[in-house]
Amino acid sequence: MTVLQGPEPVTEILRSMAADTDVCGELVRAARTRSPELSRLTEAQTRSHVVAVIGAAAPWFAALDRAGAVDEQDFGAALLLGADRAAQGVPMTAVLRGVQAATTRVVELIVDRCRSAGVPDSLLLTVVLRLKEYGDAVERHVVHGYRAAEQQAPRRPDRLRGELLRRLFLDGDLPSARELAAAGLPPNADGLHHCFAALPAPPGTPSAARANATVLDGRLAGLRAHPPDPADLPAGALVVVSPAAPPAELRALYRLCAHAVDLGRGRGLRGRYGLLDFAAELALDRQPLLGAHLSRSLLPALDPADDFHRQLALTALAFLDNGRRLDQTASALFTHPNTVRYRLGRLQDITGGSLTDPSQDGRSRLLSTLHWWWALTDWLRDEGPRAHRG
Repeated sequence: MTVLQGPEPVTEILRSMAADTDVCGELVRAARTRSPELSRLTEAQTRSHVVAVIGAAAPWFAALDRAGAVDEQDFGAALLLGADRAAQGVPMTAVLRGVQAATTRVVELIVDRCRSAGVPDSLLLTVVLRLKEYGDAVERHVVHGYRAAEQQAPRRPDRLRGELLRRLFLDGDLPSARELAAAGLPPNADGLHHCFAALPAPPGTPSAARANATVLDGRLAGLRAHPPDPADLPAGALVVVSPAAPPAELRALYRLCAHAVDLGRGRGLRGRYGLLDFAAELALDRQPLLGAHLSRSLLPALDPADDFHRQLALTALAFLDNGRRLDQTASALFTHPNTVRYRLGRLQDITGGSLTDPSQDGRSRLLSTLHWWWALTDWLRDEGPRAHRG
């Protein structure tokens, strides 16, 4: 193995790491794993900062054999990282956890690559010490960028409400009833609130909704003493509203609302719904393994790659959604009742099970319907798209 001296191999290793998508992805995963708050941002948002910070380190290591103040280097990427995270409402502690996790992983990767490149241990010790110095400087500048952004941003009432709603719905200590009321988020006469989630959450959200809401993870998240009026919410949006509840229950209820709005949006729903309208779907969606085995049990002969089989499953699900009424199902599918009858018959021929005859296995008609609905929903969601991806 050739033993290399000087800073050149280390500098080149840093440059190659900044351009290596696999390495950058590994650093992004380290930061997001160590800091759950960062995992709510997109990977692209984290990756762009990782690449910039690593790339900015190369000039510092090019001068490995010369003394110099680390703060004289360009830390614009670190300042921007801090400012962006402040604007996104990520807590400072969460930002630093992510930075430290990525820095630790950088050290491990550089040490491995330096050894593979033949960098001697005496120089490797210097590299590690310089990495520690550089990492400390990155943290300082992230903090400076974060604090500067905080000072420049006016503490408007809507910003305060946004911070309180993030604490209430996502992370941190639950705000007190006094804090919520002082920020313009009072409860109803019984001391209870309704939370809601909405999709999409475009910038043009009406002011009546903005007064009690903020955007969290791409959804409009809000808190009201009474259910929001549909006229106050974005046109074409799907809104899911929780029952009235005390503050201690709102975090769990909001997560259910967010899950429900994702499910409903996938079905093309619009308008305002109560959380309880999604009770069965939420309960079943949280048991994916059971749903998968149920669909395999009831629909073993359906072929995901067969478009006709997919049409049969869609027709059967519409039949159940419309109370097993042929006329209503036909109207919903824009077809003739005889076509619906034919498709249900073909499904029975293929699967050996009937959606129209009474259950033969001792279960009630209600439970039989539930099992079929769950199996069809699971098969259409997981099996159909998988076939088209293949």
